[in-house]
Formats: sequence, C-alpha cells, structure tokens
Amino acid sequence: MSNDLSASGVRLEHDHTRENIQERLAQHASGNYLRDWIYGGIDGTITTFAIVAGVVGADLPGTVVLVLGLANLVADGFAMGAGNYSATKAELDDYQRLLAIERKHIAVEPSGEREEIRQIYGLKGFSGAELERIVDVITADEDLWAKTMAVEEYGLSPAVKSPVLAALNTSAAFVLCGLVPLVSYLIAYSLTWCVVATGLVFFGIGAAKSRWSLAGWARSGLETLLIGMSAAGLSFLIGFGLRAFVKVPF
Repeated sequence: MSNDLSASGVRLEHDHTRENIQERLAQHASGNYLRDWIYGGIDGTITTFAIVAGVVGADLPGTVVLVLGLANLVADGFAMGAGNYSATKAELDDYQRLLAIERKHIAVEPSGEREEIRQIYGLKGFSGAELERIVDVITADEDLWAKTMAVEEYGLSPAVKSPVLAALNTSAAFVLCGLVPLVSYLIAYSLTWCVVATGLVFFGIGAAKSRWSLAGWARSGLETLLIGMSAAGLSFLIGFGLRAFVKVPF
C-alpha cells in the first residue's frame, strides 16, 4: 500500500511523483498477465481435482490417479499455453493489421481521417477551438494518429502483450496449481486431504485476485472456491454414478 496522501489526508493507492507516474505508465503499456495466471491456475486446479474426484468416485486404483493426473498436467498445461499463445498472437496480429489500414487511409484520405478524429473527440464533449487543437496535435504525428484510431474507432487496447509470456504464465499457473490436488491425494490416498488442499488453492487464487478488484478478499476467495468445488463435485458424482459399470482388470 502506498504512503501517498492527498491534500485531504486520504491514503491513495499509488504515488504521484513524476518518476512513479512514468514507471506505472510503462508497466501498463507492456500489458498485464494477471488474467493468464488466474485462468491457468483455476483451470489447472479444477481439471486435476476433477480427475482425482472422478477416479475416487468410480473406486479406481490410485495408480489411475497418478497416470491421468500427470497426463493432464503435461498435455493440458501445454495445450492451455499453446491456446493462449495463439489467441494473444491473433489479437496482436489484428492490432497490427488495423494499424496498417489506418496508416493507408491517413496517406490516401487524410481529410477524412481528420474528420474522424474531430467527430470522435466531439462526442467526448470537446468543441470549438479546443477541439481543433486536439485534432491538430493528434494528426501532426502519423504514428499517434493511427494508434489513436485503433483505440477509439475499433476499441482495441494500446497495451501490447507478449504471446510467449502469456503462454508461459498460463502453463506455469496450470501446472503449479494443478499439482496441489494430485500430490495431496497421492501422499495419503485420502480424498479428504485433497479436498482441503484444493479448497485452499481455490480460496487463495480468489483472495489474491481481489487485489485487482473492488470485491473483498474473503468474498472473492469464497466465490472462486464455490466455482472450483462445484466443478469437482460434478466429476465425483459422474464417477460415482458410473462406478457399477467400470471394470478394472487390476
């Protein structure tokens, strides 16, 4: 928590020194990988716990948990990372494509593109000489002009994420969080210990997520816990329901 206090004595979330503002803006421009961590962590925990719960519900040997659990961590962890890489790369490619389109339009039809800037900022409440100054400043720099159009006309984010880092964050979170239900079960072959350990992971992910939201840590943790345990409970019920039909030759 920052020690920056406003004139009224209210404690603020960050400092407002020149250096701090520059650092914060640079971080925002490089993209945020929080979503990738949460997405990978929750998915890894749910799928691995669902395997454990399903196998236990079907009354299958512990070796089945080990084989399926490890296969899930390796294959799904890689698949999650690869999928996020492709999705992030597609977003980046689309951003670059639209920038190229805007640069072409600026070169071929600059007056029309100036009018687009004028109308965009007119809708924001600017008018008269003030609006014309804004148009002049933005259109004086073609790179700024094109990026402004990409954000304002197409609603794209100016923050550029690395597809590789997005993939690594997702895969790492998937494997690290997914290991908890698998290892906790294999240590004692107890579903109870697995449920407790997995519940703590779900709650911890939700509580950590609250740092970037308006929800309190307890509420956010309980919400994520409920979602995760519901998915695992369904898996256990399916395994239990199919128990009579499963024949294991060992």
